Amino acid sequence: MSGNSSLMMLGPQDTLVNSSSNSSASPPSADWVAPTFTRAAQFRVVATLVLFLFAAVSNLAVLISVARGRGRRLASHLRPLIMSLAVADLMMTFIVMPLDMVWNVTVQWYAGDAMCKLLCFLKLFAMHSSAFILVVISLDRHHAILRPLDSFDANRRNKRMLLLAWSLSLLLASPQLFIFRVIKAEGVDFTQCVTHGSFQQRWQETVYNMFQFVTLYVVPLLVMSLCYTRILIEINHQIHKSKGGESCLRRSGTDMIPKARMKTLKMTIIIVVSFVVCWTPYYLLGIWYWFHPQMLQVTPEYVNHILFVFGNLNTCCDPVIYGLYTPSFRADLALCWSCRPRDSSPKSLDRLSGRQGNPSAEQESDAPSVDQLRGNEE
Repeated sequence: MSGNSSLMMLGPQDTLVNSSSNSSASPPSADWVAPTFTRAAQFRVVATLVLFLFAAVSNLAVLISVARGRGRRLASHLRPLIMSLAVADLMMTFIVMPLDMVWNVTVQWYAGDAMCKLLCFLKLFAMHSSAFILVVISLDRHHAILRPLDSFDANRRNKRMLLLAWSLSLLLASPQLFIFRVIKAEGVDFTQCVTHGSFQQRWQETVYNMFQFVTLYVVPLLVMSLCYTRILIEINHQIHKSKGGESCLRRSGTDMIPKARMKTLKMTIIIVVSFVVCWTPYYLLGIWYWFHPQMLQVTPEYVNHILFVFGNLNTCCDPVIYGLYTPSFRADLALCWSCRPRDSSPKSLDRLSGRQGNPSAEQESDAPSVDQLRGNEE
């Protein structure tokens, strides 16, 4: 979500996704002063570095746990979702964060035109993929709760949705390859990677930015909100049916929804909420800038930096939330921390993973329960 320093800005302020110099604006005036590495920007770099280290270690741990550790005990249709979310977070970690740190330190662009286009493309690609993977997870939870009998096809369905999510991310980020370029300010030793000259009028750039905002934030938010709203309505409906003595989808006498499935639902809801809470303030700031560029004159520089750092905090939240709801991940961390062989102290490690000789407590079956089938027949 790193922004781009603009030739027209008073400092290395950031804007959302790709906002940079106004293509319809005039070149820098004679009294224009090049942006510098300010104290606020220094705080941003240090804070982003801390988040980078934590996000890199934690998301790599999640990916390794699901791919090779006890996370393989997750249901087959859940593993690709968790792995894709970890990969998307790692893209944010290893593309967006380092680029933002280096760009804030150097202030101007030194990597050439090809890298300008490529990195701005990868930056937006990482952001779209992170949002779209959350949409896929929400749709999976929607099907699991409202259409439990469709769980036989969940693995194939999720793979198709993931392919679509990654493909859309690639497609929607591709314009970055054409609108970004390296521009050197006239009469000033200052070079920047910007969109200057790609749009004939400012409103065209605003339309492009708003389109990216809608596809990156508004549409995913609406889809996720609809999915979880329908899920909560269905759960409430089942509760009322149970109280009224009617038949409902059950796995046991008291559980309308399998505990493992409800646990996964709670985890994904918190992940989505963290995404909304972390990024909404920064998106709102970007919208303000798009329609009122003069806001840079009245908004303290540190506000933009703090909101960007707060947005990147979302990349660190996902593995923490996953760990809180996944005993097998905590067991893998304990095994790694103790540096013991994989087969040492199996009883204690199985206790951490919630198995104790039985199928994992976090395992969600791909197939509907017998009671669910009976409920459907009734």
